[in-house]
Amino acid sequence: MIILFIADIVGQPGRDCVRRLLPELAGEKKPDIVIANAENVAGGKGLTGPLALELFGSGIHALTLGNHAFDRKEIDSIIGDPRIVRPANYPPMVAGRGWTVITTPSGKKIAIISIMGRVYMPHTDCPFRKASEILETITRETNVIFVDFHAEITSEKQAMGWHLDGQVSAVVGTHTHIPTSDERILPGGTAYLTDAGMTGPQDGVIGMDKDIIIKKYITGVRQHYAIAKGASVMQGCTVTVDETSGKATNMERFSLVEK
Repeated sequence: MIILFIADIVGQPGRDCVRRLLPELAGEKKPDIVIANAENVAGGKGLTGPLALELFGSGIHALTLGNHAFDRKEIDSIIGDPRIVRPANYPPMVAGRGWTVITTPSGKKIAIISIMGRVYMPHTDCPFRKASEILETITRETNVIFVDFHAEITSEKQAMGWHLDGQVSAVVGTHTHIPTSDERILPGGTAYLTDAGMTGPQDGVIGMDKDIIIKKYITGVRQHYAIAKGASVMQGCTVTVDETSGKATNMERFSLVEK
């Protein structure tokens, strides 16, 4: 099975970039499923029902979220969709689901888990214990398991990769919007990447207008952010998984700049 993961999609520029670049990339990679992190698609923060449907219409099969999952009340209209997963380590009474099992267009099953780190992030349950708890249920349905670990610091992400090595097919980090070049297959057969990057304006600061961000750092005063303009980049990775064992056999990053 080939999994294509699109890194954090930022605002309309990111959505437009996906619509324009995904068809060609999918034609080249021939993925069985396309997953994307969508917590920044609505003006840079949050997700709405219409925008989720727009992404599904662009060829994405499942969406993961993160710390901005509930920044917009409009998420209520779509959070129950089984194709959308918010961080699993939110308290149980929080709407939505933290994992799901998707049947791909080719009839294959894949489990998708969204989990969120705790260092410099909102207070949530322990992501390590929660991931282990979920796996006790998921493995009864499929061996192919993809984990989006939405976390701030690299050490926490690496620790999660080692924690889940041999138990899941892939652990891919999101949230920082800066891609890392440490993709590898861990000894137990889990594909690992600290951060997949971002899909959105290339000439900004993690997708936001660079002049506003620079002013914030110079003055120390909170600014009203705006999404950057200019050409966009679509970043992410593909993971090839042996469907019988659930082990990854290959992992590749991609970074495509719009012409």
